[in-house]
Order: sequence, then structure tokens, then C-alpha cells
Amino acid sequence: MTAPILSVRQVSKRFGTHNALVEVCLDVAAGESVVVLGPSGCGKTTLLRVISGLEVPDAGEISLGGTLVAAAGRNIIAPHKRGVGFVFQDLALWPHLTVRQNLDFVLASAGMPGQERAARALEALTLVRVEELSGRYPHQLSGGEQQRVALARALAAHPHLLLLDEPLSSLDPDLRVSLRAELFALQRRLRITGIYVTHDREDALALSDRTIEMRAGRIVAERAGGGQKHVS
Repeated sequence: MTAPILSVRQVSKRFGTHNALVEVCLDVAAGESVVVLGPSGCGKTTLLRVISGLEVPDAGEISLGGTLVAAAGRNIIAPHKRGVGFVFQDLALWPHLTVRQNLDFVLASAGMPGQERAARALEALTLVRVEELSGRYPHQLSGGEQQRVALARALAAHPHLLLLDEPLSSLDPDLRVSLRAELFALQRRLRITGIYVTHDREDALALSDRTIEMRAGRIVAERAGGGQKHVS
């Protein structure tokens, strides 16, 4: 059996008196698209943040590509060195930077030389069909264009794992359906390994090879191929 690209083992995270994650275990195979489904406050976003290194687990371990990147109370590998792309729910585009500069900043943080950064930025923007917007600022873009730029920024460094935190939630229904179809096609074409967080079952049906359901910080069920496995 091939080793998973991501392994989350008995990970817990607490904020004050709130248990955001409780002994979460999850393996994700290379090329797999996993959707994490559940209501607001169930721990979905916290799971992505501990995987990316933006939060440190209180207990448990996280490995990426067979390398231990986080353990109880510490990050072993810094977030920008993990090979993880992140599309945030609010997109988090830097308003004072142009589209191209948003991508360039991320690539520079990864230590990429300037000439290569230019090529990677153009490649990513072309991939999501917004290369003509490279000189604009985020406030000059429509909601759908901002979504595409955020995705391009996450893809530019060729991440091993792509994390998406409800990136379509703020869009109107028609645009949401359209971009969801494009994202599905892009995932399949690039064979992206991804974890997509949502509360929307239509997203889960459209984008997942496997769906994980969370409640109160725990994984309570898994669904793949139309079947369902409840987690005790």
C-alpha cells in the first residue's frame, strides 16, 4: 500500500474551554480529493490550519509526504516549507498588491528566484484564465475573479497538497455552480491532492472522491463511492 501524502494522527486542539479538534485521525492519498463537511464551528477550518502550520496541535502528530511536520505543542517544519497551498474563506488577497504581486510575494517567500517567479505566476494565472488581470488590484476584480486569483496564488508554487476553506461560499448560486465545475475539472486535470472544507452537500457531491463529516471537533462519518462508514 502506498504511504499517504498526509497523515493526521490523534490530533487535538483547544481554544480556551472550546475543543476545536478531538483526537482527529485522517489519511489522504496522493491525487485524492477529500471534502470535509459539517456545520460552522465543528472544527473544519481548524483542521486545515493545523495541517498548514498556521495553528499548532495540542496533541497528536501530522506528517506530509512521510515527514513529521508537527507534533504536540510545536511546528517541526515551518508553514512556508510544507508545500501546502491554502485558499482561505475570505480569500486573504493583499489589497495593496496587484494580482501579479500577490503571487510573487508567495513565491518569493518560498525562496524562488525572480525569473522563475515571473514564469510561475503567469502559468498559474493562465491556468485559471485571469492572466489579463495581472496588473489590477483586488478591489478592481469581481467576486469570481478574486476567487480565481486566490486559487492561482495557492497553485503557483506547485504545492503537494491544496487546502480550500469554503472558497465559494460568498458567491451567488449561478457563479458558485460554474466555478465549482471548473474547480472539479482543474483538480482532475492536474491530479491535485486536495482537502476542501464546506457546509454545502452539493459541493461535497461535486468535488469529492471521499467525504469526511465532522461534528464538535470529531470525525463522525466517512462516505466514498456512495457508501457511508460511521466512525465510532
